[in-house]
Amino acid sequence: MRFQVPRLDPTSRDTLRVACIQLASDEHVDQNVDRAERGVREAAERGARLITLPEKWNAIGELEVLRAAAEPIDGPTITRVRAWAREHDAWILSGSTVIREPGAEKLRNLSVLVDPEGEIRATYAKMHMFDVDVAGVAYRESDGEDPGDEIVVTDIDGTPLGMTVCYDLRFPELYRILALRGARIITVPAAFTLMTGRDHWEVLLRARAIENQCFVVAPDIIGDHGAGKVSYGHSMIIDPWGTVVARAADAECVVVADLDLAAVDRVRSAIPSLANRRESAYDWTLPVT
Repeated sequence: MRFQVPRLDPTSRDTLRVACIQLASDEHVDQNVDRAERGVREAAERGARLITLPEKWNAIGELEVLRAAAEPIDGPTITRVRAWAREHDAWILSGSTVIREPGAEKLRNLSVLVDPEGEIRATYAKMHMFDVDVAGVAYRESDGEDPGDEIVVTDIDGTPLGMTVCYDLRFPELYRILALRGARIITVPAAFTLMTGRDHWEVLLRARAIENQCFVVAPDIIGDHGAGKVSYGHSMIIDPWGTVVARAADAECVVVADLDLAAVDRVRSAIPSLANRRESAYDWTLPVT
């Protein structure tokens, strides 16, 4: 007998319209912010209640670019995001921007959630630094950025939301903890590399949605931002069954989807893998070799 997939209910009142804004950001802060504002306006006109921006959307490039663009959290970029949220009566996830903290030697890659009143509801500092070599190109985020160490679950109109950034996607422990702490939506703003994105981006996003039985909202940077570093794009919104319900084209664009929030309960009831966990059998003290 074939298993029946728990269907999403398009007539459900328990829905949240979500938008991913895909940007081809570079080192030019003013131009990036202006393009983001146009995307936010389009998303709001299409009825999005939660509008998400990608990683380092206001400035992306080599370390000198990030240092030049870094601002305090109350600087001009987040101030404009707060104004957009008030203007459009929407939640806005400022996917991440590089923040300069008082007295800190290094920067922070900070995701900021702003509520419809323009208040900062939650912040999350990217936990895992992208220190890798991909197709001959070296990435060393830890040279200029300090990692965060706080796992963040907040809420959107009462729906629990977990916050992550880009490379975090490769660390399933973080996502399982977010789910166990109640997250029903997890955001993944990213600047995922073209080379790894072709093979891993969709697979990892769908895996995190399937294993944690929650929605995954992943706005991504697209295009070349210097020094051989190219981001993949293909921003996606994925449901708790692992189905891609919205996918961006290979260009700057806005994608929108309605999240049937009750689907989380239907999927978790159909396959109760979270409830079937055996914590007593998991030995997290084993050394990594």
